[in-house]
Amino acid sequence: MAEIEIVIPLYPGVTHLDFTGPHQVLSRVPGGRVTVASKGGQDIEAEGLVFTRLADLAAIERCDVICVPGGFGTTEAMLDEAFMAEVTRLAKGAKYLTSVCTGSLILAATGLIRGRRAACHWAWRELLEPFGVVVDESRVARDGNLITGGGVTAGLDFAFTLMAELAGETLAQSVQLGLEYAPSPPFQAGRPEIAPPQIVAAVKALMAAQMDGRREAVEAASRLTMA
Repeated sequence: MAEIEIVIPLYPGVTHLDFTGPHQVLSRVPGGRVTVASKGGQDIEAEGLVFTRLADLAAIERCDVICVPGGFGTTEAMLDEAFMAEVTRLAKGAKYLTSVCTGSLILAATGLIRGRRAACHWAWRELLEPFGVVVDESRVARDGNLITGGGVTAGLDFAFTLMAELAGETLAQSVQLGLEYAPSPPFQAGRPEIAPPQIVAAVKALMAAQMDGRREAVEAASRLTMA
């Protein structure tokens, strides 16, 4: 049985749960090999945690699955020509294009998912539109070989969906049980549709400080992609 090569590209400012959650699940795919990589194999700091001994993206010949995580660093990553060149190269040859959170913006910036449906963190999903990507508000969205998750914790739902695709539902359910993944949040505040209005307003205010810079980066990246 051939190995299933899964590559997770990291960049400065990535949200660690966006990739550590899926990594926990996908590392249990039979015959799967998960490679976490960065530009030049550089160490990546993610919210106080430092990830080291990473593979060099440029040294990876191919992959079956590329899984792009999100984070506030997405803004800069989309405009990093060397990083985007490697992500685009690997994505072109991948059987599955996948992402978590704002990782779908990076996938969109490759130009490879134009005209397709993708999920994203609720606060940033509108920024998919300048790339010609159709916004899907689902927690996990699938459009052919494009499988994308919403914000951060949706990465676990995404990972089990992908695991079922790669290795079957029986194994996915078994791993879910083994990891005791049975979400029962203490508050009904995980999505803007169900969160109390004052909580939504407060979080939107926090996000607003990042919006202008990210929108400018999206517009710049989309001009290159759509050219």
